Amino acid sequence: MKVRIVVGSTADLLPEYQAQVSVVPLTVHFGDQEYVDGVTIDHKEFYNKLVESDVMPTTSQPTPDAYAQVFREAQAAGEQVVVLAVASNLSGTCQSAMIAAADFPGMVWVVDAKTVAIGEAILAELAIKLRDEGLSAPEIAAQLEQERDRVHVIALLDTLEYLKKGGRISKTAAIAGGILSIKPVLAIRDGEIVILGKARGSKQGNNLLVSEIEKAGGVDFDKPVMLGYTGLSDALLEKYVLDSGALWDGHGDCIRSTIIGSVIGTHAGPGAIAVAFFSKSVSC
Repeated sequence: MKVRIVVGSTADLLPEYQAQVSVVPLTVHFGDQEYVDGVTIDHKEFYNKLVESDVMPTTSQPTPDAYAQVFREAQAAGEQVVVLAVASNLSGTCQSAMIAAADFPGMVWVVDAKTVAIGEAILAELAIKLRDEGLSAPEIAAQLEQERDRVHVIALLDTLEYLKKGGRISKTAAIAGGILSIKPVLAIRDGEIVILGKARGSKQGNNLLVSEIEKAGGVDFDKPVMLGYTGLSDALLEKYVLDSGALWDGHGDCIRSTIIGSVIGTHAGPGAIAVAFFSKSVSC
């Protein structure tokens, strides 16, 4: 039986992979203005609004009916379905998918990615590969649940301002961070955002980012790797690639990058860079 892979718009897939899945969009709100993520607003438009707006954007998950509509299409096509949902600790998207899946017993398998953005993207790429190898939906879901613990997303923020706007840190801490050019390094662990360390300036920040990648178990270059950036320019990401050349030595063809979407972008703000990879081993 054919298998359909379903992801949310939080998964920052490259175009060639996005064409191979069904995407259920989230909704982005700027005050009373509502946009369908990836449909009525793209990532660049989002960052323009993020910089210009005095209102902190919010996002809302897809409804169960939005998923049910996709499941009905798959049912009519005689397909099984694997849903890969953004970390359930950060969004109700997974719950919506599970509610909808209850009406399609034995046909839909929902996997909590326990990661976000480019982390979701590389896990979705693995799902596509497994599907193309002929695995069934339950086999793909089981493999994803096994492999997701090896997926790491580590990011360097350019500013603390948006964490302040979102209430994640105090105004005093944000001001101090700006004066000292402090750049926090964050990670997604088991579906939660954690601060790994802080650096002064981009050079030290890039070094800390490399160090944290090594602590996470190193990059498994036999599986998908993705770099990402927030905002309208990838200049900081290019600088990071140059600063961390030794990490990519012999693996230049693995360096693929994309703009990171609204969910992470809301709190990271422009100028953040991130790496998503499968570690060589599971690390805690």
